[in-house]
Amino acid sequence: MKFSANPKQIFSHPVHLLAFGFGSGLSPVAPGTVGTLATVPLYLWMAQLSLPIYAVCLSILIILSMLIAGRSAELLGVHDHSGIVIDEVCGYLLTMMFAPFAWQWIIVGFVLFRIFDIIKPWPIRMMDKSVRGGFGIVVDDLMAGIYAAICLQIIIVLMA
Repeated sequence: MKFSANPKQIFSHPVHLLAFGFGSGLSPVAPGTVGTLATVPLYLWMAQLSLPIYAVCLSILIILSMLIAGRSAELLGVHDHSGIVIDEVCGYLLTMMFAPFAWQWIIVGFVLFRIFDIIKPWPIRMMDKSVRGGFGIVVDDLMAGIYAAICLQIIIVLMA
């Protein structure tokens, strides 16, 4: 069954609603950036958790995101529809996992994650092009999150 990405269909199907970040992925301009921005309140909540609980929650979210993104893409008939932003949620939360809780790091982490997600340096671009299904949709954003997290940690150390 093919599914076009219009608001009525996205909001009426739970898989699409989650995959499209509760509608943030419907943005006509930069849906990945809007989806990442919509993740900030979730990060603000998760940042209050202990690191082990944060890691468990993120791990569960990553697994669920792979299933949700894969199913949404299947229903839409498009491998990685630009409106599917649940992968950006995972990537940004991974970027921020070890960051100190302060607005400047939330913003720097956001910018770094978006840069790596957009430019997709090696091997992110290769993974984005060659790996299919829900795993493929999410893994490139996780890799962008790792790159961004490393850069964020370097900046934090240099600023100390």
